[in-house]
Amino acid sequence: MLKLTKRNDLSKRQILKVRITAIALAIALSGLFIAILGYNPFKVFMSMIFGAVGTKMRIEQTITITIPLVITSLGILVAFKMKFWNIGGEGQILMGGFVASYAALNFAFLPKPILLLVMAVFGMIGGGIWAFIPAFFKMRFGTNETIFTLMMNYIALKWVTYLQFGPWRDPNALGFPKIPLFSSNATLPKLFGVHIGWIIALVMTAVIFVFMNHTKKGYEVAVVGESVDTAKYAGMNIKTIVIFAMLMSGGLCGLTGMLQASGVERTLSVTLTGGYGFTAIITTWLSGLSAPFILLTSFAFAVLIQGGNFIQTALQIPQSAADMIQGMILFFILGSEFFIQYRIQINKKTQVTEDRNQMNNGQ
Repeated sequence: MLKLTKRNDLSKRQILKVRITAIALAIALSGLFIAILGYNPFKVFMSMIFGAVGTKMRIEQTITITIPLVITSLGILVAFKMKFWNIGGEGQILMGGFVASYAALNFAFLPKPILLLVMAVFGMIGGGIWAFIPAFFKMRFGTNETIFTLMMNYIALKWVTYLQFGPWRDPNALGFPKIPLFSSNATLPKLFGVHIGWIIALVMTAVIFVFMNHTKKGYEVAVVGESVDTAKYAGMNIKTIVIFAMLMSGGLCGLTGMLQASGVERTLSVTLTGGYGFTAIITTWLSGLSAPFILLTSFAFAVLIQGGNFIQTALQIPQSAADMIQGMILFFILGSEFFIQYRIQINKKTQVTEDRNQMNNGQ
């Protein structure tokens, strides 16, 4: 018989050992898989690292992937800290990108700094409203936020698809279903080869760290996550806290949509999110809901993504195989978190027999 019990006794050193063991096992199993495919595991792993950070251009690309992961993860962190399971990052990114794109396409006459600021505000409003909807229904009708936020991803996706194929379709695209490119006024400038979203990501990390650890509202969010009853006993307004936190959560995801549309795509499209809304759920969880650690986990995942893309072209490894390598690494890393949080106890046969005898004697 197996029994799961919550762990609270692991030291930081023991937790580090568990994670290092998980990484070692992930590398070993992935290496075996690569060898079975007929490739040199050492060469493949070195190519993944080289493909992510081997040249200036690849480092810039890796940082470009890190930016949306960081900001989206920060948004999800706020919701998860409250134990509101926001799985709607993808939709919130898209709706933030949609509203920001409206500003870019209609207010191009504005000076660049003002237009970019308007786009950022619009993006946060778009993502915030999209997150507000499930929060309202959760508070008013007790709906399941996991299913609600997940389904809203697909509504947002279909809405952007409709715009791309319908009213926002570029008449000069020779029939190709695309939205017009932004003007130069609506494009984020670059600093050290990467759009300035990386500065925004660092600033937002500091802001969320201070908010969660040194403000009254951040404390209230954490208390609601720990115990709703305790929050009520302390006189906190649960509905207001949940709505505020979800507006912030969705607003950060919406900001990601603006940065992707302005700094990377230079337009709005159904591929805007790049799956970052879902990946950010993993990076947030692995960070231990800590803003500074989100920077590390997001960069590590960006290396994994960029490295996986590189080996497909450099070594002619099929995409499915590259995805399996990434999947195995993620499986072991996520699995290590389970063993950090829980202990598996095996009840011996003799113990089970004794328990049954005691129950029979009691009867």
